[in-house]
Amino acid sequence: MSDEVRTLVEGRAGRLRLDRPRAIHALTEGMCTAMIAALQDWRGRDEVEIVLVDHAEGRGFCAGGDVVEASRDAQVARSFFHEEYRLNHLMFTYAKPIVAFMDGVTMGGGVGIALPARWRVATENTLFAMPETGIGLFPDVGGGWYLSRLPGAMGEYLALTGARLDGAECLALGLATHYVPATRLDGLKAALAAEPRGAERLLDEAAVPPPPAAVLDHAADIDRLFAHATLEQVIEALEADGAGWAEATLKTLRRKSPQSCKVSLRLVLDARDRIDFADEMRAEYGIAVHVCQRPDFEEGVRALLVDRDNRPRWDPATPDGVTEHVIDRIFAPLGDDEDWTPLSR
Repeated sequence: MSDEVRTLVEGRAGRLRLDRPRAIHALTEGMCTAMIAALQDWRGRDEVEIVLVDHAEGRGFCAGGDVVEASRDAQVARSFFHEEYRLNHLMFTYAKPIVAFMDGVTMGGGVGIALPARWRVATENTLFAMPETGIGLFPDVGGGWYLSRLPGAMGEYLALTGARLDGAECLALGLATHYVPATRLDGLKAALAAEPRGAERLLDEAAVPPPPAAVLDHAADIDRLFAHATLEQVIEALEADGAGWAEATLKTLRRKSPQSCKVSLRLVLDARDRIDFADEMRAEYGIAVHVCQRPDFEEGVRALLVDRDNRPRWDPATPDGVTEHVIDRIFAPLGDDEDWTPLSR
């Protein structure tokens, strides 16, 4: 269990409150275990009719998973990802409604505990991203499922570049269901705890029209430039375009791990054909196990989160060095005794 997440019942609501502000509430395995235990307990308690997921204090909802130790030890990584993905799947399949408050930084692992919710509240503070290609990983925690279901090539664009979205953009893309000013959140949470069966009405009443979603200004460019089956084709399209936005996007893409980009692109393309979220998590776990055994994950975490020199030395350093054989090995199924399994009901 963990003292870095508060699990309590207020009114008729189960509350999951992340409480690790110095790390922007980045998830540890213990936090995942504590949330799983609370959700399993509340599932059988009639007095808990709704679950609210938020953060106790600080400037972000959840900055991701605490991957520093995982990047150094493949067994630690396996254990963490297995538990985290069980939490993701439990929330995705939970019978009672969940409301996630994406107020502030919502990245990586934070996306994994926000997007399974029936209702997802964005605010003017929301900063959403799946930035894993910058640390040698890939958009996991169900990222393949969610990104593959965005319109056009938006999923490919977000997976490859790690582009950041604000609250209005999240609402426009369907990643959020409501846009609510941060000053209204406390009152909204209290109302939901008191009247959970009126949740949709209460959320609608608290919501306001969002500002324009800037990402939609480039939707046509994204669909044209990122709707390709290979990373090389995406790069060629960006190079040929030559416009300012394409040049800036290409510069961003070239800072990412070529291996991670190829893995992420294939993940999004493959996920479009999946119809069971458990299958998605099983596939992502196998990919994570293989990726954690390769050098880019440890190097990316070192460069961005440990030494913070922002100068990762990717291996291979260029897309042509990441062969189809390498990607096929990363996507190879695990043995039956190694596979990810959901929680038993």
